[in-house]
Amino acid sequence: MSETLLSVGIDIGTSTTQLILSELSIENMASVFTIPRVSITDKKVIFKSDIIFTPILENNLIDSDGIKAFVEQQYKRAGITKSDIQTGAVIITGETVRKENSQTVAKALSGFAGDFVVATAGPDLESIIAGKGAGTYSYSESQHTTAVNLDIGGGTTNLVVFNDGDIEDTACFDIGGRLIKVDTNEIICYISPKVKEIIKRESLDIHLNEKINLKELDKLLDIFVQVLENSIGLGKKSPYFDLLITNKPLNTKLQIKFISFSGGVADGITKESLQNPFAYGDIGLLLGKKISGSLLMTALKVIPTVETIRATVVGAGSHTTDVSGSTITYKEDILPLKNIPILQLSKDDESANNCGNLGDIIQEKVKWFMVGGEVQIIGLGVEGIHSPSFQFIQGLAKEIIRGLDMLIREKLPLVIIVKEDMAKALGNSLYAHLPKDYPFVCIDSVHVRNGDYIDIGKPIAAGSVLPVVVKTLVFS
Repeated sequence: MSETLLSVGIDIGTSTTQLILSELSIENMASVFTIPRVSITDKKVIFKSDIIFTPILENNLIDSDGIKAFVEQQYKRAGITKSDIQTGAVIITGETVRKENSQTVAKALSGFAGDFVVATAGPDLESIIAGKGAGTYSYSESQHTTAVNLDIGGGTTNLVVFNDGDIEDTACFDIGGRLIKVDTNEIICYISPKVKEIIKRESLDIHLNEKINLKELDKLLDIFVQVLENSIGLGKKSPYFDLLITNKPLNTKLQIKFISFSGGVADGITKESLQNPFAYGDIGLLLGKKISGSLLMTALKVIPTVETIRATVVGAGSHTTDVSGSTITYKEDILPLKNIPILQLSKDDESANNCGNLGDIIQEKVKWFMVGGEVQIIGLGVEGIHSPSFQFIQGLAKEIIRGLDMLIREKLPLVIIVKEDMAKALGNSLYAHLPKDYPFVCIDSVHVRNGDYIDIGKPIAAGSVLPVVVKTLVFS
């Protein structure tokens, strides 16, 4: 039996806010003799909204009323009402994550659909989402290669390296198109704090309330591009590399062979001529033009991107319903759990368990999901092995506990999702090594990926089965 769902995606970024409606076809792929397994069989973007500048109030907070009015207006344009929508996602990214009321805005907007994935994406998670939307993830997986995506927006550039479909690493730099804004007369009306520091050190003739000097701006753009080249290991290190790091640089020993670009600035890379370089009231188009003649374009093979400015969210949350039973372990009082972001370990990560390094890897990757310096509940996805030994289970449990130490110190519930049928044994081992009565759930036979979110419901069938909903951001 097939069913169609209407899904909405809302992306509130540093520069722009946009909305997309998708039609998702879902179908039960199981036979009559097996448990239901609902999968997406088709997805189609049926409406793309206008792209507006993200409304910001005078006190530098996000204008939630302005966002709501925009969403209502686009629903009207599409000929739908809130009640027509079954699912969706609100993603708040870039500099807007740093606004004090971003979580409030996300929660307020979640009322615009039935069962939203509501996520404030920090720079690492934003990198992953954009890399999937750009098509870099799929390219890496299908071509069995290593590729990096640079998502260059208004305030930041988010990098993600995919290796054969696995996430290798992420990074973020404070480089974007709206770090300098100009009015219709090309008078500078905004300069970001870090850019002010560079201008001061370099004695550049770039000043607020004065007409922008193209010759001096070109020197600044050279600095930005040199740092972007450095970000993937190219060129001589810029003295401003460390200054422009948002959270951390890339840390990978893999040779990156392919590169792609997304975000609003990516559109400037492909433009042959710029009739009005300040058409958007910022330096984004000129930054894109400068990138087009850089090492980024010649040292690696450029992958054409599926999406540029719409890469971060070209669809919305979709449901892949599953159940986990027979070998589950859980503390019932923590259920239900909703909208838990997934951290899926790669095969290389799990092989580090043999060396006792898995805990360190998990600790580093947990930081991907930190927002404002605070850790949040995550679902740790583990492949596991068929017919594991007692020694393997014990070792894995200890490394998971060590890796999730930041969550344990905050007394946050642990959520472990194992692909292989070993959750009962692993759960018992976790129970033995965790503090007394510590809240956790360990389920198996559920397939998750980085970028997914998971809901786990209260137990059914006399406690032997947990209903699970894996919500996947739908990318075109």
